[in-house]
Amino acid sequence: MYNFGLIGNCQVSALVERDGTINWLCMPRLDSPPIFGRLLDTKAGYLESKPQSFDASRQAYLKNTNILVTEFDHHQKPVIKIKDFCPRFEQHGRMYRPASVFRIIEPLETGIRINVKCNPIDGWNKTQLQPLRGNSHIRYEMTTGQLRVVTNIPLTYLLSGESFLLQETAYLAILWDMPLEADLKQVSQDFCTRTEHYWRTWVKHCSIPTLFQEEVIRSALTLKLHCYEDTGAIIAATTTSLPEKRGGVRNWDYRLCWIRDAAFTLNALHQLGHFDEMERFLQFILNIVNFNDNLLPVYSIDQKIPLPEVEHRQWTGYLNSSPVRTNNAAAAQVQNDVYGELILSLAPIFLDERFHHLRSTQLDRTMHWLASKCVDVVGKKDAGLWEMRGIQLEHSFTNLMSWAGLDRWLNLATSRKINAPSTELISTANLARDRAVGRIRAAVVDGSVRNSPSDPSLDASMLLMAPLRFPDPNLTFSTLKAIAEGLQVRDGSGEADRYLLYRYRRQDDFGAPEDPFVVCSFWMAHAYALASQQQLSREIIKSTLKCATNLGLFAEHFESKTGFQLGNFPQTYSHVGLINAAFAASPGWYETL
Repeated sequence: MYNFGLIGNCQVSALVERDGTINWLCMPRLDSPPIFGRLLDTKAGYLESKPQSFDASRQAYLKNTNILVTEFDHHQKPVIKIKDFCPRFEQHGRMYRPASVFRIIEPLETGIRINVKCNPIDGWNKTQLQPLRGNSHIRYEMTTGQLRVVTNIPLTYLLSGESFLLQETAYLAILWDMPLEADLKQVSQDFCTRTEHYWRTWVKHCSIPTLFQEEVIRSALTLKLHCYEDTGAIIAATTTSLPEKRGGVRNWDYRLCWIRDAAFTLNALHQLGHFDEMERFLQFILNIVNFNDNLLPVYSIDQKIPLPEVEHRQWTGYLNSSPVRTNNAAAAQVQNDVYGELILSLAPIFLDERFHHLRSTQLDRTMHWLASKCVDVVGKKDAGLWEMRGIQLEHSFTNLMSWAGLDRWLNLATSRKINAPSTELISTANLARDRAVGRIRAAVVDGSVRNSPSDPSLDASMLLMAPLRFPDPNLTFSTLKAIAEGLQVRDGSGEADRYLLYRYRRQDDFGAPEDPFVVCSFWMAHAYALASQQQLSREIIKSTLKCATNLGLFAEHFESKTGFQLGNFPQTYSHVGLINAAFAASPGWYETL
């Protein structure tokens, strides 16, 4: 398992190892070059704070928060507690979320010696920075800004890395381009208290299912940390280049906003009753749609095109899995499912009166344009959901999303929930919706929908026929059963782990996938719940929870034979899948209370 905890505040995020080392931190925003990058290279910077001697360490979140606590034991007694957080709370009528990380190190026993080491780097060139010593801080001059480490730890020990006796609580703040003039102890304690209150209030306003509540709450908190509040973008994962296979080359930058992933994330947040993210993402979408060009599948969080894809060959990679990449060549692909997914994510604005203030002529025009694009792409070839490089097919998943987008748009148009669509567009949309159903049926083999009319292989994405309410329940259920049986993960002896699924088994640009894709299990659970098989759905969810860390965090892939997580982490897709499946599998509160 990845032994990392996630902290953040919707401006920056960091990963903290179980031994208290911050091994991944990008500043001043989620997709910036790393200042601590030891996750991907042992020589790429870290912050370390741990006892000179300890037997074990463990991590847990403060209940219903994104504040992470790491404890160390020596001779079976807790000796040190570290509390890590990124400040987030309301102040002066706006959200305070500085590019900063705060660490509080509390001694639980006397006579404990500790080592604290801070070794930042200057981004992807891995330049080691020279510390500039101040009165109670250390400055590091970087290419794009200034890093300041403010602490009450004697700077001599911090600079040398030598151990010292921890006689009182130590405080440490990592700040980007900002001073801290006030009392560090008071600020740290105040920020921690206010951040704790913010997260618990946010959770208190979550709608949650009756089952899997703790898991859903942790997933909700994790999704929130992947929302870049400044522009409304939602990133796919905190990291770049964590490999899909150890030692392999399927290593991608996921600190980007995929339209598809963001749309699914918004659906989950809508289930949870959190809508601010929808408003911000709406602004993101309205800024990138210009009505003359096709939408790209993925954008940077500042709405730029994340090209070219860059390989950082001087980085060794996680467990020597190279190359390490930034940006993503998927931005140059054609992925036609994005238009239908955007209609699905924006449709609640027209159906829910709480969002009346978000309706506008600009949004109407955007929705009509998205519908016209769905009309155009039915039956067309593209790279598909799984972003095949060098392969284009007519994908059933794209046809399914085009059908769903057109179906929802037509419902809005014919019920006059949306303003002034042309009669010509309504007519062509009706024809295209029927054509999409026909193209999906053209991919049926042995009673189940396959990847493409020209490719009879199974694809787990078609499990979404059920939640999207495809208008043929029998075909939907037979496809579910075919995928559940045909994409099961099997070990060398042929034994099946019936609840873990490959996304597909066909050859792609790098061979056939060797490990299950976590969200597929949650899609299966969701589909079975909608087929009135709630008990089976709950069994699948319970089984798939083994793919999470002890902190409840999911990666993209899971190596079932070893219990090793793979791919970027934490992965929004996986957490979205859990949330939606848990809601579908749970009895209503009226049945429980």
